[in-house]
Amino acid sequence: MIYIASDHGGFELKNRLAQHLKETGQEVEDCGAHKLDLEDDYPDFVYPCGVKVGQNPGSMGIVIGRSGQGEVIVANKAKGVRAVLYYGGDENIVKLARKKNNANVLSLSGDGLTSEQAERAVDLFIETGFDGGRHQRRIEKISALEK
Repeated sequence: MIYIASDHGGFELKNRLAQHLKETGQEVEDCGAHKLDLEDDYPDFVYPCGVKVGQNPGSMGIVIGRSGQGEVIVANKAKGVRAVLYYGGDENIVKLARKKNNANVLSLSGDGLTSEQAERAVDLFIETGFDGGRHQRRIEKISALEK
């Protein structure tokens, strides 16, 4: 399952990415916003998205805002979430976040990425697996901090 969320700043990109994910065979749950409201606040949508990811091992989340920075902060407040930010540049960073950190939420900058770049980043995030091994020990230490 892929959970996806944004406020007004990422609303159009969220809808486009949700459609892209469905077209590639992914199961998607839209955590909002469900309508464009220029007065809404990203924590109202991003945190519930993060909670769902944290409660459902093996699931992933995609959160979108203008910069993606506030969204990654909020997503990381949910237990079990390891959210990372991608705002453009070297796509390898998206793969490394999955391979080395077992990131399960990707925060995207709607202002910094074209829809094509965002689709590519999401695809890389979903397709890339966790390396495990010595990195698993580190993930376990991160999880222990949540207790």
